[in-house]
Amino acid sequence: MSVEMALHTYTKERLNCAQSILKAFRHRKDITQNEIDAAGAMGGGKAEGGVCGALYAALLLNEDRERRQSLRDSFADRAGSERCREIRAKKMISCAQCVELAATLLGENAGGK
Repeated sequence: MSVEMALHTYTKERLNCAQSILKAFRHRKDITQNEIDAAGAMGGGKAEGGVCGALYAALLLNEDRERRQSLRDSFADRAGSERCREIRAKKMISCAQCVELAATLLGENAGGK
């Protein structure tokens, strides 16, 4: 359900990648609307280290160090990188697919919560 919500939020509500993940999974950490709004600055490669905003938001929602690393590795393996610019340059997957991938991995990573 959260994967569909993330995609809907990205494609229909026109929130950015980071905001879409935070909104779809807001129940995980009681994310506020202000935090979702603030994530507007994390899309388009502007997240810390140039990381994809969808991945960055997924990492924010996951506190376990091993799970975070697994999430990073799986995302980079499927997207070609964890950095937005590199993902876009390789053209392996679209931004919408990055949102879907991050949401799917986040769901798998925490037992679908």
